[in-house]
Amino acid sequence: MTTRAQTMTTRAETGEDQGDPGLSVITNERRRLINLAYRLLGSLTDAEDVVQETCARWYAMSPREQRAIESPGAWLVTVASRVCLNLLGSARVRRETYVGDWIPEPLPEPTEWIAGHTGAGGADPAERVTLDESVTMAFLVVLDAMTPAERVAFVLHDVFRYPFAEVAEIVGRTPAACRQLASSARRRVRTARAPAGPSAGQADVVRRFRTAWQAKDIEGLIGLLDPDAIATADGGGLAVTHPRPLVGGEQVARAYVRIARVSGHRTTFLERTVNGLPGLVAWQDGKLATVYAFECAGDRIRRIWAMRNPEKLGPWRFS
Repeated sequence: MTTRAQTMTTRAETGEDQGDPGLSVITNERRRLINLAYRLLGSLTDAEDVVQETCARWYAMSPREQRAIESPGAWLVTVASRVCLNLLGSARVRRETYVGDWIPEPLPEPTEWIAGHTGAGGADPAERVTLDESVTMAFLVVLDAMTPAERVAFVLHDVFRYPFAEVAEIVGRTPAACRQLASSARRRVRTARAPAGPSAGQADVVRRFRTAWQAKDIEGLIGLLDPDAIATADGGGLAVTHPRPLVGGEQVARAYVRIARVSGHRTTFLERTVNGLPGLVAWQDGKLATVYAFECAGDRIRRIWAMRNPEKLGPWRFS
């Protein structure tokens, strides 16, 4: 049986002589490749680079070699997945020199972008990412704690529904090994994530958090934070942040009140969708400063992720 990853069946042998199928295939597959690479890497910038590299490898082949590929779409997914797997391995080395905590790049809701804004490749990459449960910040943070092989096997199978036989060809392991990798990853996800609540409920909690924060109401903030709440910030050495995660609802509340006192009236908060869930965007002195993502458990905030690294905020400058 032919699988998605079997790529070199020669159509020329059957007498078919079609033109280069690449352009239409790449156009059709680009959205899926961006969605896959973003979930695997947690970086929209890196995901776009992976897609460019994948397309470059396609066009490096001769027309005859391209026509020899039975399923160009499967070939593109296979190559993109393997490029991501290699990047995940090298990313662990790069993280050792990263300043402070590393958080996945946050994504805005496409409808919240300024109409007509486009990137170098036409529509902005973020507009091609489907914002579902598999791209919430909490989910991406759990994925980031996995080994590269666990992450690829889990995302390909559980999110994109690839059979383990096909995942095995991409990862370079046996189907049984890939099944074990995905099972291990699944346990990590179940253990780490809070029970999912309705988006409207989170929007109300975030709105009340914003009101209490702007009012510098410590008790109000403590009441909205889980006693074991954790707040993490990513400045990448390019923006001021608290150097380590803040642990405990009271500590988080007091630290955020100190932030409010320093920034004062110079900061404007906007309610925005961050990776598919209600969040906040802070503008300071007319410049984008921070994107806040939240994880709620019931009517309490369990996790806050504050993205301040300007290199990870590109799409938000147009929100």
